[in-house]
Amino acid sequence: MNDEAMNIKIQRLFNAAMVILSWLSLPLLGPKNIKRFLPASIFILLIEIVHAWIGKKQRWWVFYHKPKSFLFGEIPFQTGPFLASSMWILKWTYGKFIRFIILNGVINAFFAYPFTYLARKFRYYTLVRFSSFQFFLYFFSKAFLLYGIQFLLENHKVKEKLKSLF
Repeated sequence: MNDEAMNIKIQRLFNAAMVILSWLSLPLLGPKNIKRFLPASIFILLIEIVHAWIGKKQRWWVFYHKPKSFLFGEIPFQTGPFLASSMWILKWTYGKFIRFIILNGVINAFFAYPFTYLARKFRYYTLVRFSSFQFFLYFFSKAFLLYGIQFLLENHKVKEKLKSLF
């Protein structure tokens, strides 16, 4: 077995572990919180998938090992840690906007700086046309949208309940 094939196996294991571990954390949210925060998290996930597809086409980043498919590279991040962290962050901070922004900033900074540095060092992915700061902003900008979507969903539910009373 050549070195490249071994690296692909390691990458596939890493991708699978990333998704599985993220999804294993979700039952700890509780069914009410899953039902409450899943719609906004799915919506922001779909936006992230579109943005990542554009980013891949524009070579904002590249994954080192073949196959260089969207399914093999970006999707595990999006359907694993991105989706799960969106739900967890909403659970911990929704209703406390400053905490929400600070926590998102810390998590996005970790991803954009030390995690990306390690990913490049271990030849998992690297930034090409994005600086680490641009990569941070790429994710951090979605925090405002996530909170706004959740806010709209919650206010819509309140308005429906009030209408049903009258």
